[in-house]
Amino acid sequence: MALDKATVARIAALARIKLPPSEQEPLARELSAILGWIEQLGEVDTAGIEPMSSGAALRLPMREDEITDGDCRDKILVNAPAAERGFFTVPKVVE
Repeated sequence: MALDKATVARIAALARIKLPPSEQEPLARELSAILGWIEQLGEVDTAGIEPMSSGAALRLPMREDEITDGDCRDKILVNAPAAERGFFTVPKVVE
């Protein structure tokens, strides 16, 4: 698929890119070459090949979903400057 200067100017306008007329022709050639490579990829026979999301076959380590922290409210409140009924006590900030 070959792009011309008018198409490149339209794409630049849609993308809100300021593109001087002197750069439109070289950019049209570059974009046409890129689209040509993409067309070549479409010709490759991929029948029987599973899609993949990564080039590396990685598996994340799994662990049991269990609580391993917490239930230490009293230990935390020992460090509080003021506590009342199991909660931090702070000065009133809204009148």
